[in-house]
Amino acid sequence: MHEPGLRHLAAADPTLAALVEGEAQRQHDKLRMIASENYVSTAVLEACGTVLNNKYSEGYPGKRYYEGQQFCDQIETLAIERARALFGTEHANVQTYSGSPANLAVYLAFMDPGDKFLSLELSQGGHLTHGSPVSATGKWFRPVHYTVGRESGRIDLDQVRDIARNERPKMIFCGGTAIPRTIDFPAFAAIAQEVGAILVADIAHIAGLIAGGAHPSPVGYADVITTTTHKTLRGPRGAMIMAKAEHAAAIDKAVFPGLQGGPHNHTTAGIAVALHEAAQPTFKAYAHQVIVNAKALAAALTGHGFDLVSGGTDNHLLLIDLTGKGVEGKPAAKALDAAGIELNFNTVPYDPRKPWSPSGIRLGTAALTTRGLTEQHMPQVAAWMAEAVGAVADTATLDRIAGEVRDLLKGFPMPGYTG
Repeated sequence: MHEPGLRHLAAADPTLAALVEGEAQRQHDKLRMIASENYVSTAVLEACGTVLNNKYSEGYPGKRYYEGQQFCDQIETLAIERARALFGTEHANVQTYSGSPANLAVYLAFMDPGDKFLSLELSQGGHLTHGSPVSATGKWFRPVHYTVGRESGRIDLDQVRDIARNERPKMIFCGGTAIPRTIDFPAFAAIAQEVGAILVADIAHIAGLIAGGAHPSPVGYADVITTTTHKTLRGPRGAMIMAKAEHAAAIDKAVFPGLQGGPHNHTTAGIAVALHEAAQPTFKAYAHQVIVNAKALAAALTGHGFDLVSGGTDNHLLLIDLTGKGVEGKPAAKALDAAGIELNFNTVPYDPRKPWSPSGIRLGTAALTTRGLTEQHMPQVAAWMAEAVGAVADTATLDRIAGEVRDLLKGFPMPGYTG
């Protein structure tokens, strides 16, 4: 059953309550390996479901446009202070609704329509808001892109430097949505400084690893840092922007009133809880275990003949090219889901196939680690994946694997579900 309980929801809307209960059980019964997902704690769930949903708080603590902010001001200030302490940054804005609006706020703070910026191309592991032509960022500004090496699958910083020197962008993004290797923030900072560009580090995927000391931090190198608050950070669906003090006013003005009205106070409360949890020693152990698990899974998958982009991983994320397996990413992802293994189909660098039917899959180990799985379980996970990918149309095999997955997960409690 869902925890906290849904007694009032079940009485008011049993149809919806049943759907939520079904989702809770689905999350419990599957190996959740979508790299951008995790489990929040029951405390975060409780914070997000409070009477804070009732309150508007346009503005910032101490400077609101609505009365009755005695407690909401304290809650937002608490979240800000915890973000600054955890990441060691001079300024933090915790109001942005999600990662994409956070990135949009950075453009609004520093760019004018038609200005040029440099980022990793979407098909190479970047993000939609880093200048994809289907995104407002690609329509309103002038993106130029760097790529990863065809053979190495890694970012070539010499290429980044050459493009930056030639194009003289106003802003440079580092980070993305499918990067399995450590981001060299000092090298990006040196390039940005050389060409006079603002350096933005999008750490949405790796924020929890950074908070736990398992990945180098961009603080002190990047002018601005954007992140979601879920993924490896294990908070609610929200976002933050952190920055050097000199950029604080521009960032805050871009968020409000530039892009949005009142913050979601219930989400701010959930973020505050998650940041408090991330400051505990147990979180540091979790962050390091995420990477241990990812490396163990990468080795096991390689042993089963999977082709990992860049040859492995330094963080939580693995990107796999299935071309050698003779199966496309989409049917493989659907077969794995039927087998109780949840991940997503994904383009790989230089993919000849379209994004809706790409050659690869993307997965991560953050949620498995939250459940308590360790490196000793990764060979079995890899074996299940190999069997499922080789049995895309074999319903009986996929059902059997799903049953074995459920049996394993019975021994690993899930936050938000009591069984």
